[in-house]
Amino acid sequence: MAEKGNVHVSNKQVFLKDYITGFLEETNMCVKTDDTVHLKLPEGSNGVVVKNLYLSVDPYMRLLMQKFDTHGIFSYFALNSPLRGYGVARILESNDPNFKKGDLVWGTTGWEEYSILPSTVDHFKIEHTDVPLSYYAGILGMPGIAAYYGFELCSAKKGECVFVSSACGGVGQLVGQYFPEGIDIYFDNVGGKMLDTVVLNMKYMGRIALCGMISQYNNIESPEGTHNLISAIFKAVRIEGVQVHRYYPLYQNFLDFILPLIREGKIVYVEDIVKGLENGPSALAGLLRGRNVGKHIIAVAPE
Repeated sequence: MAEKGNVHVSNKQVFLKDYITGFLEETNMCVKTDDTVHLKLPEGSNGVVVKNLYLSVDPYMRLLMQKFDTHGIFSYFALNSPLRGYGVARILESNDPNFKKGDLVWGTTGWEEYSILPSTVDHFKIEHTDVPLSYYAGILGMPGIAAYYGFELCSAKKGECVFVSSACGGVGQLVGQYFPEGIDIYFDNVGGKMLDTVVLNMKYMGRIALCGMISQYNNIESPEGTHNLISAIFKAVRIEGVQVHRYYPLYQNFLDFILPLIREGKIVYVEDIVKGLENGPSALAGLLRGRNVGKHIIAVAPE
């Protein structure tokens, strides 16, 4: 409920109850509905106040639900505070000269209806609104940048065989059957047994981009080892990790490439959108069990 000219508003939030081991369950998170937020920046702040519109549901968030060392790339979630992730938001107040009230942005935000962001580093103003705003939580945001520049690392050539993993277990045992002549480029989102199997099936001087390892996130304390790396030596396979933050300075180049393709209908892109922040826990737990079809997104509020 708003008070005193909409300065105080209710603020639904998704919290982590405690650090966890094993598979993430909905019950490891809670939705808090009795909190309020003061929509005013603290004295001297250079940040912004935002109303969150869309939140990206991403596998890496599972890593942050334990005290896991990501070598400074991320920090694990604080208990009794909202989860953090990528999202699309509208600015309600700004002390940052790069943003003004009413601007649409995407970047890191809280899993809550309203967020006070003390820093806007790695936040981007949305200039192109002729495409769905939700796209900036996916194809036009962090996941799209990771896919584009991660694949660029592999220096693909016409006619090469490319394999992109999106499942594990039963699929892994079929890799060699699907690609009897070998794989030139492997874009890995899975890790574990899938990566182990693919390494054996790489061609000479093949390239592997490590973008994610979703098969390991629920067991990061004792992850599965990769046993076939000696094959990468014999075949001179290059393996490189995809760190998406490195490519943020090239974001405009990415937009120049991808936006025309979206507008012309040359890219097929599927979203799996759930409505309501209260469905956040089930969305994230379901993602890690493969229940989504397409980019999983939470619609927090009407645009």
